Amino acid sequence: MTFVTPGERLPYDWLPVAIPSNTEFGTNAYLHSAFAFRHYRSRRTPGVRVGDHTALYDSTMFDVGPDGHVSIGDYCVINGPIFATDHDVHVGSYVYVSYEVYIADSSAPVPSWCWGETRRGRAAGRDIVIGDDCWIGVRSAVLGGAVLGRGVIVGAGAVVDFEVPDFAIVAGNPARVVGWAPPGGHRPDATQRLT
Repeated sequence: MTFVTPGERLPYDWLPVAIPSNTEFGTNAYLHSAFAFRHYRSRRTPGVRVGDHTALYDSTMFDVGPDGHVSIGDYCVINGPIFATDHDVHVGSYVYVSYEVYIADSSAPVPSWCWGETRRGRAAGRDIVIGDDCWIGVRSAVLGGAVLGRGVIVGAGAVVDFEVPDFAIVAGNPARVVGWAPPGGHRPDATQRLT
């Protein structure tokens, strides 16, 4: 069963607007409201792709420019972040994104109403990759150039714009590696230093 059908209105939605036709939603994907696409301007096909059994809850927003693309994997819980991009954002599978998270290709993106002739937003930003099994804490910012490896934990309020190794814990503004959380509790090689 598919809960979200591009080009059609959600049967339970308070907003009488159809989901953009250039989106893709996997089996049993959930979207709280079409309001998530209020600032969506992507011309790509698809501009947003959501995997199987992934839920996009209240306050999730796709502020995606004409060249932007957001891909979200399977079995994710997306609790209300803002995706502001005119580039590519890739979110892996089994990812948890907390409330009020900002995922943006630039720290000062051009608002969607300015896109069009200026195109400054596309030139200024960079792609973002969030690996499988990541956890993104409340009110954090994942900015252009960030590449989060598998199992990365981003602490609440952290600002990340760099490559983070697998199973690292990052915190702070600007973020830095403060610890490790590998499967089974095995710590990385003792020669690996925190940066």
